[in-house]
Order: sequence, then C-alpha cells, then structure tokens
Amino acid sequence: MDKLSFSLPEFEPGWVWLTGAGPGDPGLLTLYALHGLRSADVVIYDALVDQSILELAKPGCLLEYAGKRGGKPSPKQADISQRLIRYAKEGLRVLRLKGGDPFVFGRGGEEALALVAAGVSFRLVPGISAGIGGLAYAGIPVTHRDTNSAVTFVTGHNQGGIMPNDLDWAAIARGSPVIVIYMAIKHLAQISGALIEKGRSPDEPVAVVSKASTSEQEVLVTTLGTCAADVASQGIEPPSLVVVGEVVRLRDGLDWLGALSGRVLTSDPLQRNQGRATG
Repeated sequence: MDKLSFSLPEFEPGWVWLTGAGPGDPGLLTLYALHGLRSADVVIYDALVDQSILELAKPGCLLEYAGKRGGKPSPKQADISQRLIRYAKEGLRVLRLKGGDPFVFGRGGEEALALVAAGVSFRLVPGISAGIGGLAYAGIPVTHRDTNSAVTFVTGHNQGGIMPNDLDWAAIARGSPVIVIYMAIKHLAQISGALIEKGRSPDEPVAVVSKASTSEQEVLVTTLGTCAADVASQGIEPPSLVVVGEVVRLRDGLDWLGALSGRVLTSDPLQRNQGRATG
C-alpha cells in the first residue's frame, strides 16, 4: 500500500470504524479495511470473520470476539455497543469488524446510532456482501440480462431466531425473479414451503452456498421442492446462503473455481440454443 496514488484516512484515537470484512476470502478486503486492521488498537470481530483476516491486525492489537450465531449463546447487542463506546472513550482506535457489509443484515446501523448517542466519532467502511461476493465465488450472478432485472435480499430469521413473520412472502414470490436468503438453513423447510404455497414452482432451481469464498466452500444445487431435505441429507451447515431463481443455472457456465479444478464449463448454461436447427 506504499505506492497508492491516493491518501488513506488517518485512524484517529477515540474513533470507531464500522468495517465490513467481506464474505470470507481475505483478498476481498477493501483497502480501507486493511488499513484499519493495520492501525487499530482494538478489533471487535464477529463469528464470520476468518482467522486469516484477523492475522492482518497490527502486532499487539487486542482482538475481542463478539460473534452472534443463531441458537447459540451470544453477546447482547447493547453490550457490544457499550464495549465500542467504552474503548473509544479510553482514546483507543476501535475497529468493529463484521462479515460481509455492516449495513446488510449486519446490525451496523444499530451500532452506529449507539455511537451517535454517546458522542463517539465513527467511520463506515463498506464491505462486499456475502449475498453478492459469496455467490460470485459459486459462479452465480445475482442479476443476468437473460434471466432477471430485479433481485430481493431477505433474512431467514428475525431477532428472536425464528422465521420472519412480517415479510410479505406472497409479494416476494410473485415479484422477485431471484431471491437471495441469508441465514436460512434453520427455517429452510418453512421458507421453501411458503414460497411454493405463494406460487413458486417446486422445480425452480435453488443453490445453497456454505462457507462462501473460503477454502471450505460447498455448493449444493437442488430445487425449491427438495432443498430442505437435500440440505439435511448432505449435512450442509451455516453459514450458508440460499439463492432461488433461474440464475442458478448459470453456474454450469460460470463456475470459475470449479474450472480451476478441471470442471468443463458450458457456454450456453440456459440452453437457449436447445432445439434450434443447425446447418
């Protein structure tokens, strides 16, 4: 970073940087995120932050875990926010490191508002959301001209860890050609059932991407009607993303990681030329 053509912002004492770590691969960190890691006195990190990313912190940096995992004992959000405030008021440089992007199902807005209320200065450092970058590592685009011009991102559970009951599943099923669902494994049977009940085809393609963009990435391609059973039989575990829609078929042509291991890709994964006469 010594040869950058622009200046990186100073990480000042008493500030909190709310920072996205991306979907997992440390190479997907932003320059600002890496700069923050190399400057921070304290890093308070979430469960989805890879150890290889934490190793980029400067020597002597205090690393504190504040991860939340569904169904497991987790720190209370208010306690995490108070920890950020306390360290900042001690004059330390505090990096709050979250998987993906802090403002995409990351509760970064809640923490930022707590800092505002406490009079603590902060910077927001966006990250690559797993719902975009993680799917790209699976060879699945969230939009494609031949399949969709809209996409909906939803969460698979609410604050209480249950399937969100305030979502209009009928509107989502009817209006969004592609649906990307975060944290959906626990309630996948209910979610897929709700989408089918509201009009989606049981045969619609679905992909489940576990541990996206890491060395442990696993991709299951299935259908909406069988996805819950297939996830259970294959032993797919969180953190996982679920994507519903025709874009899943594009993986046959865009699985660039698979191609590195010898997979033969097809130039027409949507089979648009099927049935056409050839000369």
